Amino acid sequence: MTTQTHAGGTTQRRAALVGTGLIGGSVGLALRSLGWHVTGTDEDATVLARAVEVGAVDATGVDPDAELTVVATPVSTVAQLARQALERGGVVTDVGSVKAPVVADVAHPRFVGGHPMAGSEALGIDGARADLFSGATWAITPDDHTDPAALSLVHGAVRSMGAEVVTLDPLQHDRLVATVSHVPHLTAAALMGVAERRSAEHPALKRLAAGGFRDMTRIAAGDPRIWIDICNDNSEAICEVLDGLVESLSELRSIVEQGDSGELLERLEVAQVARRNLPAGAPDPEHLVEVRVEVTDRPGELASITTLATEADINVYDIEVVHAAGAAAATLILVVAERDAGALSSALELSGRRPGVQPLGEA
Repeated sequence: MTTQTHAGGTTQRRAALVGTGLIGGSVGLALRSLGWHVTGTDEDATVLARAVEVGAVDATGVDPDAELTVVATPVSTVAQLARQALERGGVVTDVGSVKAPVVADVAHPRFVGGHPMAGSEALGIDGARADLFSGATWAITPDDHTDPAALSLVHGAVRSMGAEVVTLDPLQHDRLVATVSHVPHLTAAALMGVAERRSAEHPALKRLAAGGFRDMTRIAAGDPRIWIDICNDNSEAICEVLDGLVESLSELRSIVEQGDSGELLERLEVAQVARRNLPAGAPDPEHLVEVRVEVTDRPGELASITTLATEADINVYDIEVVHAAGAAAATLILVVAERDAGALSSALELSGRRPGVQPLGEA
């Protein structure tokens, strides 16, 4: 694989987008701001032309020299397009909201499933922003066949765009996002539907919609078409969470009907504490350390370690695989918050590995 050389001898990294809508366009803008050369394709020529106009891509068409291809299309089309991209070479990832069926269908060492937990009520390429992923969480979902170098490349590219990476098993990802993404969107749509019906009788209702209502229903303004595939492909997990939500709402209804102020206050306080304890962003560099562990450079090894970190609720801010000349094993470097280094080391030791901790960047 070749790279473009700039004046001064530096090489420019190359990426390809398949799909240049809101997410694909934002990936393009982010990577271009970091110096990547980005090429794009889209089934809609008008959208692709607009992607060029807004600066999301440098050029259109297929780039056989792209080291990274990002498939940013509806979930139902991802597997086929990912396989086509893999035939051209390089590492391929996607941004779909459902992962297990896609990862199983593609089944290739150079494919790393991905899902940025970011979006906007703005539709299409005109809503794309270079900073859309800054501070957002981006799930990546390797499996036992994933090439460590492919996982490392995707992890690094995602982190460079400002996102926090969470590594998950594909099926576990789908179960979790049903709670934090899929059902919230359906809930917002349902609440918006209730308001729409009631506003027919009371026209002033929408004018009374203040911050709380607007915050809760903002996501209902997103593109509804993508949710058909999502609900079809993750229906079991979504229905399970919907059942829990219906049960919880039914309990709250009974509490309100009975005027049980004590129980209502307790539930509201529990929700308040949980909301305030949602994770914050990355710590400053001086509070990061490297956890180093020797690994065998084979598919599944890196994925198992990064998933282990996620299960221990430890955020890995960067990863690197270092190979020594002539050595059968490699050194995996995990950059984590200093406060989490002990817990990660313990988890690694329990898995039969021998980790070491040292300051960030120390040789």
